[in-house]
Amino acid sequence: MLLSVWDSKNQESLKIDLWTKDMPVDEMKIFFHQTLVSLSDTFMRATQDEKMTATMKDFCDYFAEKLELKK
Repeated sequence: MLLSVWDSKNQESLKIDLWTKDMPVDEMKIFFHQTLVSLSDTFMRATQDEKMTATMKDFCDYFAEKLELKK
């Protein structure tokens, strides 16, 4: 689980990352990839910034390629 909240006073995010040590590394890689893709989608909905969203999606593809997640 990754939880982030915005602190507007300090202009920074506060976050808590929780997972069990039983989670295999290969599952953690998939989890991170899916989280990055989801963040890209959320960024698009929040900002309507198509250019940066496309850049973020390109990074997600690169991330998946380097970790050999795409079949």
